[in-house]
Amino acid sequence: MFRVSIAYVASLILSVCQVAAQSSSGSPLEFHVSAAAGWTDTGLDLQSGDVVKITAESSISSEKHTDSSAPVCSPAGSSNAAAQPGLPLPSAPPGALIARLHAQGATPVLVGSSNDLHIQEASHLLLGMNTAAAPLCQGGFTVKVQRVASREAAAAQTRGAELKSQLNNAMQVFMSGQFGLDASKSNTGVSKDGSSNLSAGTATAGSAAPLSVSDRPLDADLRKKLDSLPRRVNDQSNNLGDMVNFVIIGPQKELQSALDAASWHVADTDNTAAVFSAVMQTYDKKDYLAMPMSILYLFGRKQDFGYELAEPIAMVASRHHFRIWKAAFTWNGQEVWVGAGTHDIGFAKDKRNNGLTHKIDPAVDGERDNIGSTLQKANKAKTLAYYLPPDPVKEARNATGDGYHSDGRLLVIFLQ
Repeated sequence: MFRVSIAYVASLILSVCQVAAQSSSGSPLEFHVSAAAGWTDTGLDLQSGDVVKITAESSISSEKHTDSSAPVCSPAGSSNAAAQPGLPLPSAPPGALIARLHAQGATPVLVGSSNDLHIQEASHLLLGMNTAAAPLCQGGFTVKVQRVASREAAAAQTRGAELKSQLNNAMQVFMSGQFGLDASKSNTGVSKDGSSNLSAGTATAGSAAPLSVSDRPLDADLRKKLDSLPRRVNDQSNNLGDMVNFVIIGPQKELQSALDAASWHVADTDNTAAVFSAVMQTYDKKDYLAMPMSILYLFGRKQDFGYELAEPIAMVASRHHFRIWKAAFTWNGQEVWVGAGTHDIGFAKDKRNNGLTHKIDPAVDGERDNIGSTLQKANKAKTLAYYLPPDPVKEARNATGDGYHSDGRLLVIFLQ
């Protein structure tokens, strides 16, 4: 089992929330532009492909206009105004609303009462009045600016919404495990009896397709070698834990290729590195699918590989995963890989140290069959067979104290 701290989970969720927030496009903004203010900086940084919709109206209504010596400022400008030398945009009417895009040089563009600016390169938007000296009019403009994001920015905004949804589901599971909230009310994917109840935002691969399993007896030599395998793995303190519940037969290169084709991901082993990796991959529009996995032991050594399968971010709370060890023996010249697979469905107290740890689905045969199903679906399993060894594990507790049950059989997977 992977032990996690509250700080670790909070750090991961906070970091990805911040990245998700950065993905959003700007909201509509309102500005006041006056003749005496020079350029008004909107603070908007624009990207190629953005469209900026600008509308403007006079800030003083005709009913409130009392100074007959100066007309009300109109964003369309005045065609009756006397010519002024040195206008920022000589081709536009004096007093009109204009805009400047820094990346496109100092030459302004006419906005008037309404205009859509199509951004060709990275820019910064400023607004102003087309005047060079004393104000031509009374008041100013009320300007509304709506940035319509480019396709890339819109996609990032959609992704941000998806990340927030995934994080919400992950946090619900976290809160359920940490504070004992009713999981049946918080949509965490864990039913009251502790079995998995997958819903939106949790790993969905547990709904394994029915296996196509051979009913032919295994080779006698292979059965003898399987009988010699340890039945359970252990932690560094030699506490017995998860059961050995599957075997894969094939070369390492083909094993790794098959698992990759079946969408299994190699797990991280370092918590600090995992937080950084999660943030960076999310920022790069990838999904973090390598939640850290603790070290367990078989044959007196730690796992050779750890693999996991889950939806992005929800992996913080729910994931399918397994560890595998290369056996000391081969069969018919093929390497033999021995595995222990479980399905994390939330968080619970670690009975060894009162810390926080992942809680497993007690029906561990489901994860055993899920592993076989994913490989079979990816056309990487030549043959699958069940084998019941002597002294099978049917009821036990893992190293963190959670109970589990099984029919005791190994799933033997022969790769293509």
